Amino acid sequence: MQPRSEETHRQILSSALTLFSQNGYDATGVAEICRAAKVSKGAFYHHFPSKQALFTALLDDWLAEITRSLNQLDRPDLTVPQRLLAMVDQFGPVFQAADGRLPMFLEFWIQAQRDPAIWQMTIEPYHRFQEYFAGLLEQGIREGSLQPLDARAASRAIVALAVGILLQGLLDPGAARWDQVLRGALVDLLEGMSRRKI
Repeated sequence: MQPRSEETHRQILSSALTLFSQNGYDATGVAEICRAAKVSKGAFYHHFPSKQALFTALLDDWLAEITRSLNQLDRPDLTVPQRLLAMVDQFGPVFQAADGRLPMFLEFWIQAQRDPAIWQMTIEPYHRFQEYFAGLLEQGIREGSLQPLDARAASRAIVALAVGILLQGLLDPGAARWDQVLRGALVDLLEGMSRRKI
């Protein structure tokens, strides 16, 4: 993409995020997004074939940020418990990025109930992250840092813990340092799974 085209793309995404968060998906039209982004409808459709494609691009962007954070810690010098805790330490920016976007996340979940394509896009990352953590926990068992356990069940617990704390952080951002709450909860979980003190 050329720099001007990239800037247009970013403007559309940013304007859509604001409008979807303020007004909801159904109440926000392409014309309104174009006005807010200061682009023509032709420019909009050059970048996104539909409003739904734009909506799912916003979800993709946020998930890509999480995946980049996870991939940065794919380091052989860390044990699996150390990697999991380092991941939590990197999640401060994820909580900050999510701050104030609760309406947008709720829109994803609401639209997922109505639209099979959005449901598939919304549920797929949960499955992917569950698989990722199950593989990581199995690696911890092999390396001897974790006790034998049901890696799939434990990975579901880790994902549920992260999503639940993220949701609390979105609902009540000032009530706690939610990244620290997540870290403390994960330490407690790892204490039960580990062969040695965390």
